Parts: sequence; C-alpha cells; structure tokens
Amino acid sequence: MAVQKDKAALREQIARRAEQEMESGMYVNLGIGMPTMVANYIDPDKQVVLQSENGLIGIGRFPYEDEVDPDLINAGKEIVTEAKGASYCDSAESFAMIRGEHLDLAVLGGMEVAANGDLANWMIPGKMIKGMGGAMDIVHGSKKVVIIMDHVSKHGEPKIVQECSLPLTGTGVVDRIITDRAVIDVTETGLTLVETAPGWTIDEITEATGAPLAVAENVKEMTV
Repeated sequence: MAVQKDKAALREQIARRAEQEMESGMYVNLGIGMPTMVANYIDPDKQVVLQSENGLIGIGRFPYEDEVDPDLINAGKEIVTEAKGASYCDSAESFAMIRGEHLDLAVLGGMEVAANGDLANWMIPGKMIKGMGGAMDIVHGSKKVVIIMDHVSKHGEPKIVQECSLPLTGTGVVDRIITDRAVIDVTETGLTLVETAPGWTIDEITEATGAPLAVAENVKEMTV
C-alpha cells in the first residue's frame, strides 16, 4: 500500500503530472477545480497559452498577495494573473474558439469515466448546481481530453467504471486519465495502465478500478 499523503500533496502530484501533457505551442483549457492548479506548475520554457471560457486568452499562475486583481478571474471565478501577451474577448468568441476545435488539450476534472471514454463531470442528481458550464463544448472541441481526479470516491468506490451511472458530459471523449494512483489511457479496446503512482502496485490499481484494465508492456512509475 502506498504511503498516505495529505490531500494537498496528492492534488499537487496530479497537477504536476498533468503539466507533462502540455507541449510548446499548445492552446489549453483548464477546467474548474483541481485542473486550475496546473497553471502553477507549467515549465517556463514551454510556450503554452491557457484559454478560459470567460474570455481570457493567456492565463497565468495564481497571484501572490501583492498581485491580486479582483477583476481578473478564470471561468471558476478564481483570481488569476495574466501571462505575457494575454488578450481578452467576450464569452461568445471564446466558445467559438472552443467549438471551432482550436484547443489542443483540455484538462478537466471528473466524477466518473467509463471504459469507452464516456465522461460524467457536471452534476450529481439531487444536488443543486448553477449550470452545466462549458465542459460539454470543451470535450468535443479539444483535440485531446485528459481527466484528472481521485481514483476512488470518498466512500472508496471506483470512479473509473465500466459504464457511467451519472449524467454524461460527453460520450467517448476521454483520451487519458490521471489519478492519485495511476495514469490510464482510453483505447479502442478499453483501458490500459501506462504509469503507476509512487507506492502503488499494479494489483492494487487494478483492484481499485471498476472496469477491466489492461497493462502496457512498458509500465513505468509516475514522475513529477
């Protein structure tokens, strides 16, 4: 069994691993919640443009106290900074960029991911929500979709499942899943384990996954 890290350390580990999915020249959307943390860990040598649904093209890291501008927010209403060369547009133009398939990568949170790449991440029945947000457009308008989340729920139930039980955000849209325990690819034949998080064994990861999990020949340990 892996050495237990606190929640903040695990979230940082996931965010740092997600940063490795980015390459110079990419336009990237970071979803609300844990995905926004990824902005703090982007390699300064990478020329990556972060796009927000509310119209900020060129999001920077979260601000230090003396940098706070309460009018400068991302789509999750978190205060952010702007990167050098940032620009602004209205929400309609931002979504035209998304729907026009100009995003190279989207990093989003997830409640459930199915073996065929279905994603549920926008609501839990019976709980009040403010709206569906932009995820339904983002998952269809991005060339690659990476989901970052805990491997199991707070009740210990698998969040990677054979079939989603929650309302779907998109069908067959997920390319890769990064959790606190593993990196898993969604392929035409199902799920494939490609990396294990430090301290977790293949057997432990397989047991905590609610769908058949193939194991790549060259499985490696996640590095952050």
